[in-house]
Amino acid sequence: MKNKLSFSSYTVIGVMLFALFFGAGNLIFPAQLGQNAGENLWPAVIGFLVTGVGLPLFGLLAIGYSGSSNLQELASRIHPKYAVFFTALLYLTIGPFFATPRTGTVAYDIGISPFVSESYTQLGLIIFTILFFGITLWLSLNPAKIVDNVGKILSPGIIILLFVLLVMVLINPMGSIEAPQAAYANGAFVKGFIEGYNTMDALASLVFGIIVINAIRGMGITSKREILSATIKTGIIAVSLLAIIYVGVAYLGATSVEKIGLFETGGPVLSEASSYYFGTFGSIMLAVIIILACLTTSIGLITACGEYFHTLFPKVSYKSFVWFFSVFSFVIANFGLANIITFSIPVLMFLYPLAVTLMLLAFLSPLFNHARIVYIAATVVALLISIIDGLKTLCDSLEIAYFKWLQNIIDFYSDVLPLYNQGLGWLLPVLIAVVIFGVAARIQNLKPVEIN
Repeated sequence: MKNKLSFSSYTVIGVMLFALFFGAGNLIFPAQLGQNAGENLWPAVIGFLVTGVGLPLFGLLAIGYSGSSNLQELASRIHPKYAVFFTALLYLTIGPFFATPRTGTVAYDIGISPFVSESYTQLGLIIFTILFFGITLWLSLNPAKIVDNVGKILSPGIIILLFVLLVMVLINPMGSIEAPQAAYANGAFVKGFIEGYNTMDALASLVFGIIVINAIRGMGITSKREILSATIKTGIIAVSLLAIIYVGVAYLGATSVEKIGLFETGGPVLSEASSYYFGTFGSIMLAVIIILACLTTSIGLITACGEYFHTLFPKVSYKSFVWFFSVFSFVIANFGLANIITFSIPVLMFLYPLAVTLMLLAFLSPLFNHARIVYIAATVVALLISIIDGLKTLCDSLEIAYFKWLQNIIDFYSDVLPLYNQGLGWLLPVLIAVVIFGVAARIQNLKPVEIN
């Protein structure tokens, strides 16, 4: 048994956690943000870091502090049925609904699309994703060390390549930073804040937290306090690496518009920048690394989803789930990256308030003696607001008018809820619910939920 880990041990786990978080999707969103934010780059980047870096760290610490053995166990403090709903939706969101198909489309956009004629783009995507998800399926059905080994080589490889590219951007920017696009002309911080949701790392942190804690325990740390301390230190290492890459790639995007023009997504920005600085060799090298990085992420997500849903439905085999999720991801991938992002944002606007509320409750739980009524009240409040946020964002994404009843609720929320127009209308009501029901629970001495 150990009391503390060495710095090298923290670093090893921190880099492992970074590798879990880091996928090619973490590159496309800051690149896109940089292009669109222009002269309002820095407030937009700060907003992006709050949700893209701050919330994942908060999620890791929430899992560590709660002492729960997995996300479903933590969410069951609200209600066992809600725990299944929330955990299943989270796995589907970071799995076959959005994140897994995105691995295929990002790999194609960055790695293959630059070498394909525009008239064959859709056909190229179909052929590529058949191969991509075929390999994903094969390796997910036959888990092998090759995936781990490729991951160990790729993590340092992609970091080195990115840092070389970002140093070149700092030394010799492609062009000057131009005026912001309309969405970032006013309220760049808020826009960046919402864009940070797209990384989905805050949601993933609620799954990855257990992996980190088990790794820390495997190194001989048993005290809850020391496990939390080690989780904080390893988490800071991981998110610091993410933050450096986000800031660098966003700056790359901001300085690229003059030279390469404005793109709908961030994928082509990276391939064009790599080609600009390193020629065809740079583009090919980036393509190989991105495709392999996306492939290992895809395998990891399909495997995790297969295992989780097999525990929910033991009569359905793990292999059946892997087949289903792989084929489903292939179909969704062929709608294209822009469409995947468009439809993912409403789901994230619905899911994030629920996830952050659960994180807050995990930390505040001792103050209200772990009373279930507080968990339920805060979650119901978050749910009432996040449902409307999700529907509102869906209408905005599809550019359709709000339904009359929806418009009435949006107007009411906008008038009475602080920060509603900044996407944080749920925060203060949730905290008020925690205080009111928490005080009532202490006075009534209500029975706590079972805490492991």
